[in-house]
Amino acid sequence: MTYKTRGVCSQEIHLELDNDIIKSVEFIGGCSGNTQGVARLVTGMKAQDAIAKMEGIKCGFKNTSCPDQLAQALKTAMNQ
Repeated sequence: MTYKTRGVCSQEIHLELDNDIIKSVEFIGGCSGNTQGVARLVTGMKAQDAIAKMEGIKCGFKNTSCPDQLAQALKTAMNQ
């Protein structure tokens, strides 16, 4: 699935789920090291656990962040 991000430096997130397990995550744009780190940390994790850890994280003065946007993407993917 491809998720178009809002309010962050990355433009989109590509993710793959196998039932509720995160199989892969790729951020397009954003801070490369940080987004790669987040993607690797959540791979193999239950989507609901990742959402619980990342939802609501803010980046500086922004109301969202790349991890928060990943949480939103996971919620969208789980509802499809």
